[in-house]
Amino acid sequence: MKTHQQQPKLKTQLFSCGFFRHCAQTVLSPTGATPPLPHTPPTFQCESSTSSSSSATSQSFTQWRFSPPTPTPTTTTTNSNTNNLVKTNANTTFNVPLPPPPPPPQIHNLQELFHISELQLTTDPASALQLLERSLVPNPPQDQPPCPPNLMHALTRNLALAKPATKILFALCLSDVNRRVAVETGAVSAVIEAALELDGAPAERALAALELMCTLPDGAHEVRAHALAVAVMVTMMGKTAARAKEYAIGVLAVVYGGFASDHHTAPPEEVARAVELALQGECSARARRKGAQLLKTLKELSEAEPLPLDTN
Repeated sequence: MKTHQQQPKLKTQLFSCGFFRHCAQTVLSPTGATPPLPHTPPTFQCESSTSSSSSATSQSFTQWRFSPPTPTPTTTTTNSNTNNLVKTNANTTFNVPLPPPPPPPQIHNLQELFHISELQLTTDPASALQLLERSLVPNPPQDQPPCPPNLMHALTRNLALAKPATKILFALCLSDVNRRVAVETGAVSAVIEAALELDGAPAERALAALELMCTLPDGAHEVRAHALAVAVMVTMMGKTAARAKEYAIGVLAVVYGGFASDHHTAPPEEVARAVELALQGECSARARRKGAQLLKTLKELSEAEPLPLDTN
């Protein structure tokens, strides 16, 4: 009888996954000795996380393999840039503009004001005019001491150049005393000759001062005797606003209100047409009253002119 040696039966592989690949090589027996555990490779040589392990194991492996990036040290760079900026600002020099000089103080004593301004005319004419503007223009009194002729002459010489000159001249002409000083120093001719260079408020103040000077007999005579008075006033009527137009009409009324022999001016008919055209625009009530009176005077003068003789 043949003895058949019993061949050990091979156990079928229970697991085919990579994680339990060593289980199929050794058969575990409950009565046998426990075989030594296989050598576990280092964790850093593990295969990819494509196995069917649990989600927690895969997450921990992924976190170990891909460590979070370390932040770049930007503090040092920022501090160095700040230090460089501070050094740059420290080495840079800035041209800070100086504050404007303080305005001259007001002088309420007009006699002292005229004396100081007259002394400043030789050294600093602009400061003299500025001092007069600050002290006299805001509240000019009618009872004024006489203005020095040199100071008045300096004002009339700078009517078209210095902005405060017309303000000061008008403030001085509010006084009868200084109105006479202005006429005696040639202010009438100065205003007529500088009027065409003025516009806006300076033109209005200059014409107002001229009309005030015409209230004096000498001032009215100076206006009538000036060859450019009528032409300049007609031009100013057409280019200025309502109040300046009123003053120009007032000056023309003075010119044509005297005796016919006292002036040799433009024909009354031409001036009348210019006045009518000016009254069609913007005018104040006083300008319309003055204009109506002037038109009446011009009509009387044109009718009183003798007809030319027939030489045939």
